[in-house]
Amino acid sequence: MHPPRTFSQAASSHFATKPEQLLCGMVVLANVGAWVWAACLLGTSPLLLGTAGLAWVFGLRHGLDADHIVAIDTVTRKLMLSGRPASRVGLFFSLGHSSVVIAATLLLALLPVRGVLEQWHLIGGVFGTVVSGSFMGLAVIANIWMAAQQWHALKQHQPAPALGPGGSVCSPLGWVVRPFFSLIGRAWHMYPLGFIFGLGFDTASEISLLGMTTLQAAQGVGVLGVLSLPLLFTSAMALVDTLDTVLMCRVYAWRGQAEGRRAIYNLVITLISLGAAAAVAVVELGPLVWGDGSFGTLSQSISFISEHFSAVGGCILAVFLTVWAVARLLQKRAPSQI
Repeated sequence: MHPPRTFSQAASSHFATKPEQLLCGMVVLANVGAWVWAACLLGTSPLLLGTAGLAWVFGLRHGLDADHIVAIDTVTRKLMLSGRPASRVGLFFSLGHSSVVIAATLLLALLPVRGVLEQWHLIGGVFGTVVSGSFMGLAVIANIWMAAQQWHALKQHQPAPALGPGGSVCSPLGWVVRPFFSLIGRAWHMYPLGFIFGLGFDTASEISLLGMTTLQAAQGVGVLGVLSLPLLFTSAMALVDTLDTVLMCRVYAWRGQAEGRRAIYNLVITLISLGAAAAVAVVELGPLVWGDGSFGTLSQSISFISEHFSAVGGCILAVFLTVWAVARLLQKRAPSQI
């Protein structure tokens, strides 16, 4: 009878480099294709090309938003624990998110629906925020359960149980996290989640405004020319989210030779995920609870963080990569120590 696989062993069993290199290459080619499309349809006008560049930068920036980073990283680890391919998690999430942007731009280009979209921004914003915040809340619970399991296994000098489709969740908290881990069983399941996240319309309204500006600044560009803007946004966000997924696959798949060190590493990664998910949940759900700003400094702090969500996401990713780099460095210097 084979011993149960640890977290890192379950992750490493399906981690492959060539498919991820091919995926990254395809996303890079998609960005090149989007720029070729924009150059052909928008011409050489500095104003139009500048607008296209702004749409592309918006995509890069939005791909680093903290809710993107936490959602992608959480699902990536879940799929790897289940022994399923995870390299396309970020790609499907970004495609679902960008579908809202593309739909909004087409509606503005073809129909006079600006007022309707502004009203939907209020409704969809609340709906998308509630879903996103609730997902983060479930991620917090799941990480608490996982951290408790890993801490118990570490104290008992045993490998932490992997949580897959047949994973053991006998505790009351385990029964709570079971639906969370059953919700997304394939990478493509991230598409509808990304779509719902995008209903907030924060970036969709920005790209839609760019589309209207293009139509007003250069009559004759046409719908295809305007469509180049959300395509640039989509390709840029897909690039960032895909790279995030690939990097996190490497972080989660790292295997130290010493069992004790590997267990500590997995626990630290889980605690970082827990803290990041909790912070994002507070930032997203907080304004719905105290929207009048009655909590003073706390409300102001949450508002400030929300305005710099991309920087927060970048910091979260940097922390993950730093822990991974330190673990690899320690492994090289003392490979046999526990």
